[in-house]
Amino acid sequence: MDLKRYLNEEKISVSDEVIETLERFALLLHEWNQVHNLTGAKTVAAIYDNIIDALYPLTFIQIPQTLLDVGTGAGFPGLVLAIALPDTDVVLAEPLKKRVSFLKYAAMDLGLKNVKVEAKRVEAVEHEAFDMISSRAVTNTKLLLDLTSRISDAHTEYLFYKGSRVFDEVAQVEGQMSYDIIQKDQRNYLYIKKEI
Repeated sequence: MDLKRYLNEEKISVSDEVIETLERFALLLHEWNQVHNLTGAKTVAAIYDNIIDALYPLTFIQIPQTLLDVGTGAGFPGLVLAIALPDTDVVLAEPLKKRVSFLKYAAMDLGLKNVKVEAKRVEAVEHEAFDMISSRAVTNTKLLLDLTSRISDAHTEYLFYKGSRVFDEVAQVEGQMSYDIIQKDQRNYLYIKKEI
């Protein structure tokens, strides 16, 4: 599978250098995954699918200066976004040791100077308010907003990668913020902008 063609089909615009780094990340993750079982994506093609899923929001979000990814796991979406957004400072919060080891190794191996890995749960992260907080399949929307309240402010935007339950979840927080739900295949991207 040709990642560049795949990205072009989805109208995701990144440089050839970024595509090359994403391909290196995919091979690295595939290699580590065979030993450490970091993700359910067992083939390079499946990893490419996850990369596309992580990058698709670049077609509709405002690019943040700082980004926190909650529960990064094997790098989705946080590490992938960090590769695509070299001018964005990215903090990856991940409590599981084997995933932290992989994230640190991958960031170093791929030369990602904009990445910091925090080996802790998000509620233990200390930082000034982030421009954007992202998360994929960690917990429900209301709890994510509560857990990140100390490291967000009126300008913080949220990008949550959700499944079909997103509509029930936003009903619990409606009125507190404006949001869009962008649907693509089985994915619902919840893009929240706080009311100012």
